[in-house]
Amino acid sequence: MDELNRLSVDEFKQSDKVPVVVVLDNIRSMHNVGSVFRTCDAFLLQAVYLCGYTPQPPHRDIHKTALGATETVAWKYFPSTLEAVEQLKQEGYGIWAIEQVENSVPLHRFKCNHQAPLAVVFGNEVTGVDASVVKACDGSIEIPQLGMKHSLNISVAAGIVLWELVRDREKLF
Repeated sequence: MDELNRLSVDEFKQSDKVPVVVVLDNIRSMHNVGSVFRTCDAFLLQAVYLCGYTPQPPHRDIHKTALGATETVAWKYFPSTLEAVEQLKQEGYGIWAIEQVENSVPLHRFKCNHQAPLAVVFGNEVTGVDASVVKACDGSIEIPQLGMKHSLNISVAAGIVLWELVRDREKLF
């Protein structure tokens, strides 16, 4: 790890984070939850909010894919995603659902203020982001897809979206 110039757990926790919170809306798979934690660690994101029946650490199936990221990335549990969204709104976050809905913004056209805090909501593997949560958000972002299948696994979608949200921030490189 020293040769890779990686942060220690303590250094990670003390670091200034990219002001992005990932909200998981009723995710079923512990492996998907672990993968999202790992992606959030990779991009030094602020936190993960686990909502509804989304599994919470500690659990060996989450740990299997998180590879320790549940120890570095701050997380919080909310009984409902709407509660998490309301708290984020009160804290001044822009909140965007990652969902294919009418008037959604294609990811490559999404413009955000990199100085303002942002939250993105990823939905259930089968039903997506709950309609009431979509309505409570500032808007929706979708990943353009060209093939026959018009959905991605949540861990893949999270990797794509989160990279796009952080890639042009100077602080990363």
